[in-house]
Amino acid sequence: MTGCRCNHGVVPPQVGETFFITEEIMGLTILAAGTSIPDLITSVIVARKGLGDMAVSSSVGSNIFDITVGLPFPWLVYNILNDFKTVQVSSNGLFCAIVLLFIMLLFVIISIASCNWRMSKMLGSFMFLLYFVFLVVSVMLEDKIIVCPVTV
Repeated sequence: MTGCRCNHGVVPPQVGETFFITEEIMGLTILAAGTSIPDLITSVIVARKGLGDMAVSSSVGSNIFDITVGLPFPWLVYNILNDFKTVQVSSNGLFCAIVLLFIMLLFVIISIASCNWRMSKMLGSFMFLLYFVFLVVSVMLEDKIIVCPVTV
């Protein structure tokens, strides 16, 4: 088969390419929202039954599960199938994004404490604002608008 340029790599995000959306925006918004919708639905159902602690614990617990099992397990399977070949992960501003996540976590705890550990419209609005700030800064790091001083 001369002249055949077959793509044996990762399939490009065709939906994002169709609408001219970058991979960073797809990962941080559309895909993240798609994986969080089930958590949102279950949290709303439980919160309406008066079990707010369970709703918050569910959302936090599912993210912890995703990070400790959902990410490592596919990587482990990939490594087993590929003779433990190393895979280079590159992301502009990865270190700064991790630091940003910890800063956001501190702001979340402070904002919840300042609202006397009660869910309110003000707290919800502040959470949306925090997410928007995180999203904007993360995209700016990925697009090299803001340069992270530490490279990983």
